[in-house]
Amino acid sequence: MIKRLINKLLGKGDDGEPSAARPGKGQAKAGKRVEVAQAEHGIDPALVDDRALKVVATLHEAGYEAYIVGGAVRDMMLGLRPKDFDVATNATPEQVKGLFRRAFIIGRRFRIVHVVYGRGREHEVIEVSTFRAYLDAAAAEQVAGNEKTSKAELSGKSHVVDASGRVLRDNVWGPQHEDAARRDFTVNALYYDPQTQIVVDYHGGIADAKKRVLRMIGDPVTRYREDPVRIIRVVRFAAKLGFEIEPKTRAPMRDCAALLEAVPISRLFDEMIKLLQTGHALASIAQLRKQGLLGSGPDAPGIFPLLDAVLADAGRNPARAAFIDAALADTDRRVGEDKPVAPSFLLACLLWHEVLVGWERAKAQGEPPFPALQLAIDGVFDMRIGDISGRGKLGTDMREIWMMQPRFERRSGSTPLSLVEQPRFRAGFDFLRLRADTGEVASELAEWWEDFSLGDDEERRALLELAREQDQGRRAAGGGASRSGAHHASSGSGESAPAGAVDAPAKKRRRRRRKPAGGATSGEVPVGASAGDGDA
Repeated sequence: MIKRLINKLLGKGDDGEPSAARPGKGQAKAGKRVEVAQAEHGIDPALVDDRALKVVATLHEAGYEAYIVGGAVRDMMLGLRPKDFDVATNATPEQVKGLFRRAFIIGRRFRIVHVVYGRGREHEVIEVSTFRAYLDAAAAEQVAGNEKTSKAELSGKSHVVDASGRVLRDNVWGPQHEDAARRDFTVNALYYDPQTQIVVDYHGGIADAKKRVLRMIGDPVTRYREDPVRIIRVVRFAAKLGFEIEPKTRAPMRDCAALLEAVPISRLFDEMIKLLQTGHALASIAQLRKQGLLGSGPDAPGIFPLLDAVLADAGRNPARAAFIDAALADTDRRVGEDKPVAPSFLLACLLWHEVLVGWERAKAQGEPPFPALQLAIDGVFDMRIGDISGRGKLGTDMREIWMMQPRFERRSGSTPLSLVEQPRFRAGFDFLRLRADTGEVASELAEWWEDFSLGDDEERRALLELAREQDQGRRAAGGGASRSGAHHASSGSGESAPAGAVDAPAKKRRRRRRKPAGGATSGEVPVGASAGDGDA
């Protein structure tokens, strides 16, 4: 009895072990450490990034443990070259920072270190995290609000949860086996030492990777309660990796989706963008639908209201569905070719037909075309985007893409020359190309602009003359722009056909392959995207 009382006062259990290190109800039990040699795990050392090797070596030389961890290990086991490398160590963030010339401690919820190599767009970040203890939620301090409404209460605290058990702070350091237990999936709880080529596996992650199974560590309901965004991560990884979701991991996903209501809107928005920009957007939407996480009506909303609205609308109109599918497939293609993608471009595609409807409505009410388009854009922003982190730049880029579309109809005077010099010309042109590919405007319009953007002075003069002759021909034939190629977009939609179609030349023009004019592309660095894939 006396020993039990002493242990309680010291914060230990009846067995004398620290209470914080002992799993509570629903908590993942510490797995057994298994060291797997290269002959079994099959990782090719050539897949390891040189800068990740330097970080591990520097930590080892300073006397610390260090491993490549998480999604990078999983991907290398699958024979894939990871895009991001994370390192886990028993060194504290302050100790890590002291070992590198360009290292920065970031984050409040989880304090990590970004070790930066290179400059500008060519820079690379190796994310270094400290082994964390797996603490029972009952031992954490609790606040009534969230990370935004309870900032004062969170200040200076290391382990805090909200009223639902969602972790708001997790900065208590611990041993490696506890760090493994607090990671989400077994295939993400693998530690690779590139110097010995040993993989440390506590939870059967190697076996699950070989079976292509996504399995939650610990009780799934408890883990979803700790961080509801894990529900989205299950969907993203299942789509990205082509893995099956283990039944116990899958079963509570739909019921636990309501927990996402407590997550800040800005974080959910970033997760939606990440879901659509991993190179598996179409597969991710299919997974959302399969798991019952897409809305099926007003009484059954999904986890992303914007996607619910867009996809429901597309489901009623084949032309809109074709445009959205083409935009998502184009994004997947760019990622697959290792080209950057911009959230502004993708969102502009998703919301374009809502803008069109508002534009036609405003024009019908007597507004001139350009002010009408501005009013329509403002209405869509207010309804679908709201006040989110990064909306300023995101909104500016989307607005420029949309406002450029009617300008593509003007192929005379100085308009074409000034338009191709716009920083966002390439994004606006790629948007026009998607519209042409899905029959919303004539393909000849997109081809004319592609030729013009790539042409020399003489070719541009010839193209301007061609456009002038076509315009004169239309006016002589009875006036008004041709709607050729636009009827597909308006069929069954109840909206006016978009402007921008032109009469087809007798012979299709040959496309060029030189680099178009204009500095920015439709693939700028994503707004609000964090370093790394978040696989750890």
